[in-house]
Amino acid sequence: MGEALALDAAWLFAAFLIVLVVAASGIAARRFVLERHGATVECALRRPGRAWRLGVASYQLDEFCWYRIFGLWMRPDQSFPRRDLTVVAHRPPTAEELTILGPGRVVAECQLGASSTVELGLAESALTGLLAWLEAGPGSHLDVAP
Repeated sequence: MGEALALDAAWLFAAFLIVLVVAASGIAARRFVLERHGATVECALRRPGRAWRLGVASYQLDEFCWYRIFGLWMRPDQSFPRRDLTVVAHRPPTAEELTILGPGRVVAECQLGASSTVELGLAESALTGLLAWLEAGPGSHLDVAP
């Protein structure tokens, strides 16, 4: 009786490990595929009055696409048109934000169109890349006429 119980526990543990490995492999494969679609950066996102959500962002031709870090889908959870996204300020994270975002991050306060806002938590180099991507967009002073 005791041997059967030990064997059942071993099978249960093995099944748990298999599920864990499959889940970790799925998360890694999704991240790999997202990174193959263009420039991606680690980027946390927070809407006003909500908690920080960890994720990755991808610069597309005319959109800034944000994906949850542990999502299942390949579609972005949030998508911001380049023409509507403006970085209005950036600041160092508060002590509470630092525990969530990690060291070496800054908080970029962004305006979306005329009425909506969002905060992005990213590395300083990623903020520089975001600002360059916004400046290089259509309608910026860097646009070169044909």
